[in-house]
Amino acid sequence: MALQTLDWAVVGLYLIAVLVIGFMVSRKATSGDELFLAGRSLGFIAIGLSLFASNISSTTLIGVAGAAYSSGISVAHYELWAALILVFMALFTIPVFLRNRLTTIPEYLGRRFGRTTRLYVSALTIFLSIFVDTAGSVYAGVLVLQVFVPGIPFLPACIGLALFAGIYTAAGGLRGVVYTDVLQAIVLIVGCTAITWEVFAQFDFSWTAALAAVPADHLSLIRPADDPALPWTGVLIGLPILGFYYWGTNQYIMQRALGARSVDHARWGAMLAAALKLLPLFIMAIPGAIAISLLPGLENGDQVFPELVRRFLPVGLTGLVLCGLLAAIMSTIDSTLNSAATLVMYDFAGADRQGWSAQKTVRIGRTVTGGFIVIAAFWPLVIRDFPGLFNYIQQVFSYAVPPMVAVFLLGIFWRRMNAAGALATMVFGHALGLGLLVARSGMAAAGIADPLPHFSVVAGLTTLACAMVGIAVSLATAPPPADRLATTLWQRGDTAVAAGTPWLLNYRVIGGAIVVATAIIVWVFR
Repeated sequence: MALQTLDWAVVGLYLIAVLVIGFMVSRKATSGDELFLAGRSLGFIAIGLSLFASNISSTTLIGVAGAAYSSGISVAHYELWAALILVFMALFTIPVFLRNRLTTIPEYLGRRFGRTTRLYVSALTIFLSIFVDTAGSVYAGVLVLQVFVPGIPFLPACIGLALFAGIYTAAGGLRGVVYTDVLQAIVLIVGCTAITWEVFAQFDFSWTAALAAVPADHLSLIRPADDPALPWTGVLIGLPILGFYYWGTNQYIMQRALGARSVDHARWGAMLAAALKLLPLFIMAIPGAIAISLLPGLENGDQVFPELVRRFLPVGLTGLVLCGLLAAIMSTIDSTLNSAATLVMYDFAGADRQGWSAQKTVRIGRTVTGGFIVIAAFWPLVIRDFPGLFNYIQQVFSYAVPPMVAVFLLGIFWRRMNAAGALATMVFGHALGLGLLVARSGMAAAGIADPLPHFSVVAGLTTLACAMVGIAVSLATAPPPADRLATTLWQRGDTAVAAGTPWLLNYRVIGGAIVVATAIIVWVFR
């Protein structure tokens, strides 16, 4: 599609605004605590908007609409579960993490189970963050940009995206990431809302007309147990596991909460993000689903987003949506770069134990970020030439989740869980995941029908098996030392609300409202 002068002007203004924000806050990045945790001073609005923006990548923006076009709106369950998990975090895990004044999420595992578990999880997280999340976002982002800007060369575009997001990330640290994410979240929401408006305009804003134009089950969230896209069994037992890992234990997401100025601001920020996560059903999934009547016969559902932009958006709004796409790409890249550098600096280099000066910590931190920028810029070449490799890594990611979720949940809520149980859970879970991966790959290569259930169901069952191993090994070995339990367990007082708190600021009331709203949405679109 050919962008007009007004579109390019909108994109240019947006990019300038991002750079200005990034470099304005870079002057504050004078210490490691500032560079990686924004001086633990983030407010709830910045936290909530940044959580939302960091989660929406280019693959999400394209993929949610594409999946809805192909198989209906059940894909929105990922977003709805995110809202519920963010409420759960605000109630249970965030107070534990902030009470320990963590810099990294694996640091919690170090305090609870020892250094071995901390380094194991940190190394795995760094690998997945850089080689899957960051490089994958660059790769997917460039492919999508090539649809909007035909002829853009692959490698220069990869380098440009990685450098642009990397420069303000290295300069401004987490504060630069979060403040630019605030702008990017607003642009994302406005851009997607513009598409939704234009799609419904084709039906004269009549929900009855839109409903009549699509297959009967296309706007249904609840799908049969044998549904190949997302069965209801997977929604119930698998998505909570995958979602808890992503939202509750993932450094690049949780780093915003760790940088909060207080537990209350971290909780309110999570609640704001939870409320925002109800939006993708309405501004991404539903427009993609009803587009089946406007754009019938697309070979690939992922074409629906750019096709909607090309056919229905006027000049100027097309540029705004492209800004939203750029926002989705960069908000993921900047977040993963900063979080991976944080893990290296604190889990492996021990910046908090080395006695380095503030200037040295900042200098080394920016150097590490620079190294990751190079990987993010050039690893997409490997992904492009060996697409099967990237698919395998993504599958490894899904199989890596269950043991980590089991260890975190047992570590926070069960005092008898010990280091031996945590390590056994990790080894068993990842060995089981590797076995399943090899078995499924072998069956696919041999043309044998896969007898295993949907991957989301497998994730839930695997987590249960991992938890059983962790419980059994912990009970068979010595209890954990008392000093590891003093601050690392959830306590009943963690969910207390200060007397006299206005109901609008009472996170229990807010969380309850979000849970009720989610239930109503599922009921209406059942």
